[in-house]
Amino acid sequence: MDDAAFPTYLTTSEVADYLRLKPRKVYDLVRQGQIPCSRATGKLLFPRQAVDLWVMNHLEGDQAASVGPQEVLGGSQDPLLDWAMRESGCGLASLCQGSGDGIQRLLAGKASVVGAHLLDADGGYNDPAQLGLGGMRDLVVVHWARRQQGLMLSADNPLGISGLGDLTRGDVRVARRPQGAGAHRLLQGLLDRQGISLDALGLLEQPAMSEDDLALSIAQGRADAGLGVEAAARRQGLAFLPLQQESFDLLLRRRSYFEPPLQRLLAFARQPRLREQAEQFGGYDVSDLGAVRFNA
Repeated sequence: MDDAAFPTYLTTSEVADYLRLKPRKVYDLVRQGQIPCSRATGKLLFPRQAVDLWVMNHLEGDQAASVGPQEVLGGSQDPLLDWAMRESGCGLASLCQGSGDGIQRLLAGKASVVGAHLLDADGGYNDPAQLGLGGMRDLVVVHWARRQQGLMLSADNPLGISGLGDLTRGDVRVARRPQGAGAHRLLQGLLDRQGISLDALGLLEQPAMSEDDLALSIAQGRADAGLGVEAAARRQGLAFLPLQQESFDLLLRRRSYFEPPLQRLLAFARQPRLREQAEQFGGYDVSDLGAVRFNA
């Protein structure tokens, strides 16, 4: 039967048909914790995308004997992801210094999961080929959320900033992210569209290493504006001018998808608490959270 004939979530009998196994074998795999599944009102459900990943992982030979990457989440920082990591007790350590830094750590085996929101040349996000990851035969991209990016501004916007053009005024100090960060790439792209040079902005010399650090620099009066996510602006009581919605995704090797840290994180993310927190933070669309956007 064609894959399209199977639903997004499979029952035990459906996953048995899908994998051409007997239902009893499926129950054995569940009992052994081998196959990804969840329980809804006492009923086993198998996300088809996760089952596909599980099959592909078992085609890759003796990976289990090899040393996996460190249980570190690198790349870009996200307030909702930070909260979910703490609340889920997933065990991932956080070392977020921008999307570009995270990709280098993923390639070097120094991070098991990387958060990224890198704008592509065609206006999309996180294209593996454009990120230099086209050669990773086991790369998986899992969607986390769509986020609202825009200008964080001092509370009540005392300088009357209404757009990117106002950042070129001599009285506006602009906080910035490191050059390899997704926010820096987006800022450069937005400025290019309006014919504004990055050099025309009064950028702070020292870059902010996270969304929260950038928001804090504005809240504490060291800067007047900066590009970042709505959730970080709200947490610091800042004004916010929305500019673009973006995709924030998790990049990882296929074997890391099945390790306990990511499985605990994704299981927690499927709970109503995650959606409630996303609404409270503001600026998030988590309707497709957990969807596999790329599977090498």
